[in-house]
Amino acid sequence: MITEHLPPTSTRVERMTRPGINTRIRTRTNKRIAALAKGDAAALDARIRDVEREWDVERVLQANASSLVLLGTLLGARVDRRFLLLPVAVLAFFGLHAIQGWCPPVPVFRRRGIRTVREIERERYALKALRGDFDDVPEPERDAGSVRIRSVLEAVDR
Repeated sequence: MITEHLPPTSTRVERMTRPGINTRIRTRTNKRIAALAKGDAAALDARIRDVEREWDVERVLQANASSLVLLGTLLGARVDRRFLLLPVAVLAFFGLHAIQGWCPPVPVFRRRGIRTVREIERERYALKALRGDFDDVPEPERDAGSVRIRSVLEAVDR
């Protein structure tokens, strides 16, 4: 099957990003988490809200691609048909991104610190753990049944 040769969806952008950029993004996240570990509950809650509203690289790419496709189509219809090459190029690159996790704007976005969903969720779950969201989950030895499962899902959904 062809999908066996493709990078996993969850890590494809990170795999196509220069290691130094990934390290810089991870280090910045780690520093924010460490600073909040010493802070008050209100600061922790505020950061979790910020992280939940953060746009990931996929969303930024989608918004930019749709804007360029619309612009190229409008210019192609009203100014010069050669502008129709813009949406063709954008969609070709967008397809490349879907398969490989790379297209020309992605390195620019990553250098600007735009994170993947996985990187954002890593911070969010670390902050939730610091806040104590998972403290009420029973240990496996005490409850391996539906109460533990329900507790885990409630903690994740908070």
